Amino acid sequence: MLKALRDLDSEQQVALLFVLVFGVLLLVSVAALLVSLREHPPEWAARHQRFIRDLRAVWVGAVVFWLAWVSGPLGATLLFGAFSFFALREFITLSPTRRADHRGLILAFFVVLPIQYLLVGNRNFDLFTVFVPVYVFFAIPVVSALAGDPERFLERNAAIQWGIMVCVYGLSHAPALLLLNFRGVEPGRGAFLVFFLVIVSAVAQIVQEAASRWLRQRPLARAISRSFSARAWAMGTLAGGVTGALLFWITPFKLAQALAMALIAGGAGTLGEFVMKALKKDAGVAYWGNRAAVTGAVGLLDRVAPLAFAAPVFFHSVRWYFKL
Repeated sequence: MLKALRDLDSEQQVALLFVLVFGVLLLVSVAALLVSLREHPPEWAARHQRFIRDLRAVWVGAVVFWLAWVSGPLGATLLFGAFSFFALREFITLSPTRRADHRGLILAFFVVLPIQYLLVGNRNFDLFTVFVPVYVFFAIPVVSALAGDPERFLERNAAIQWGIMVCVYGLSHAPALLLLNFRGVEPGRGAFLVFFLVIVSAVAQIVQEAASRWLRQRPLARAISRSFSARAWAMGTLAGGVTGALLFWITPFKLAQALAMALIAGGAGTLGEFVMKALKKDAGVAYWGNRAAVTGAVGLLDRVAPLAFAAPVFFHSVRWYFKL
């Protein structure tokens, strides 16, 4: 059966994926709505809210894949560029900045972000991978120092650099997957890699969160998250790996390769979400969208955080293993 699925052309495969993914999501969403109509104890409401938030993240991922497919590499690159812009805006609105940081922020939004995505679109992968962590990380503090304000200089610049790293550098690796050309594989199948990455990351995150509630809680860092434990992380990563193995027929990977790559992506995504929880603790918010009335934040960063961490690890693992 799996061989028959792999032998389908790209149009047939994507049509089948749309039916499966959106059909399952619709059924789960309806079931969640029906369950919410029943009476439950007060503590159940918080768990249901977290589940709905994770479910929305999967919906966002499925829609992103669809948009990436229909818009092609150029449209997908612009789409993720817009995601980066709004995610970075959301990150900065909840980070400590001063007037002297305006130069660095202008550089980040209107120079660094477009150049990073331009490098993606031109397939300048060697420069694309070092542009932010080398050139930009030196440029931001220089521009900030020229503003002449030394108060909390390290803290302010670290916040800007970290925002660029997650929201621009991390997310820009997702459309870069669209442009990878595998030997012996028909061009234009990169959108399936984006789908693979998004679904694996989402499944790993959902299972990790669910497992943390079912298992006896033994958090690794209680002050950051009471739900993140080694066993829950391992179960989430394994679930992501199994999901990736089941999806191997849409990728250039063999079954074992798909399993390994999915384990890498799922593990990185859940660890990334854990790191973002630490940042939210530091900012004093439970979700990035908590202060929408004040900052305009709508929680986009909560949706894309696992992808922002998983995408670069997955991209470079694929590129290194297949020597692309």
